[in-house]
Amino acid sequence: MGFLQRFLAPQKRMTVQDLDQVMDRAVGGYPTASGVDVNDQTALSCVAVYAAVRILSETVGSLPGHVMRETEQGKEKALTHPLYSLIHEQPNPEQTAMEWRETAMCHLLLRGNHFSEKQYDQAGRLIALWPIHPDRVRVERQNTNAPLSYRISIPGGGEVRLGPDRILHLRGMGSNGITGFSPIALARNAVGLAIAAQDYGARLFRNDTRPGGVLEHPGKLSDPAYKRLRTSIEQEHQGLTNAHRMMILEEGMKWQQIGINPDDAQFLESRKFSVTEIARLFNLPPHFLRDLERATFSNIEQQGIEFVVYSLRPWLVRFEQRLKIELLSAQDRVTHFIKFNVDGLLRGDIKTRYEAYQVAKQNGWLNADDIRELEDMNPLPGGQGQDYWQPMNIGVVGQEQPSQVADSSSTLQEIPT
Repeated sequence: MGFLQRFLAPQKRMTVQDLDQVMDRAVGGYPTASGVDVNDQTALSCVAVYAAVRILSETVGSLPGHVMRETEQGKEKALTHPLYSLIHEQPNPEQTAMEWRETAMCHLLLRGNHFSEKQYDQAGRLIALWPIHPDRVRVERQNTNAPLSYRISIPGGGEVRLGPDRILHLRGMGSNGITGFSPIALARNAVGLAIAAQDYGARLFRNDTRPGGVLEHPGKLSDPAYKRLRTSIEQEHQGLTNAHRMMILEEGMKWQQIGINPDDAQFLESRKFSVTEIARLFNLPPHFLRDLERATFSNIEQQGIEFVVYSLRPWLVRFEQRLKIELLSAQDRVTHFIKFNVDGLLRGDIKTRYEAYQVAKQNGWLNADDIRELEDMNPLPGGQGQDYWQPMNIGVVGQEQPSQVADSSSTLQEIPT
């Protein structure tokens, strides 16, 4: 168990949710022009924000992560490296690799930073990564030449200060090169507007999708009459279950509707625009948030590729480079690196894949076994799929063309392995 985990252990009788609520009360929310206070927890109550965070977090968490080794023949998985199982399978005894990366990504998207405590065994080998909620961590530097230090608040009071050798710090985009911006804090007005529109819609339906109104009375109601009228309205006419019931007005009273029509206020358009704003905030194609207004069968695949290249890849590079720098030794960094495999996300439909395989095999950069591995199939028996092909009708300008094979109708030959 990590050093900090002693303070966060079950004997404290506080669940993870309890700890988060403590920090949320301490940090509070960011005030917005819409009147809604926004923090990472309230932001997730907006369906579009939750969907964006879930998609990116689950996708990063589900990708296979490997420790790779460069060799004279190319690169291969370093299956025997001490960090391989920690990166690929289980970073700590309580989380799988997907759950840890999902948590880290969630922190990055909501707070702009993720921190994990590094736990070492007695031989000085890294054996676990324990996530810490970013609200508990303050990044400091004692003086200009001093390394960074991390001040972690402990539930119930007190603080612990750890050096960079004990903390893994993943950071999003920032201006000081040390900490990342909080996307929710920067876009709090956009998120607050989305939450306010969502709440407004809920209240609108609670009141039978009608704006408020007033009862006009020619005189003045007595206190008992006022209480009886108010009780009658609340019990008989409030809520969807009492919608469209007839109201009986006494003593010359008249109903006067006030407020603006939701159509005039462009309520639905505002909610749709909020989804686009949230997609823009997290750099997601709108159709990932189920906004299919501009998605077509002809561009949906291209938008999926854009998601991998422009939305996902920058986050993966952050993970790969920071994990390499902070988890691998200086000696290992010469020959080893961290890599997340996105090939599965870039695979098209079966017809497109097979056409691409055909081009790759005919031009000699994939053999049959390479293609079968990409399709999760076993190699052909007896080494039948290890030969590479090369075109016989293409050569270097000015050089003698290679001799043709006996069958002149064939334009391909096998390259001996």
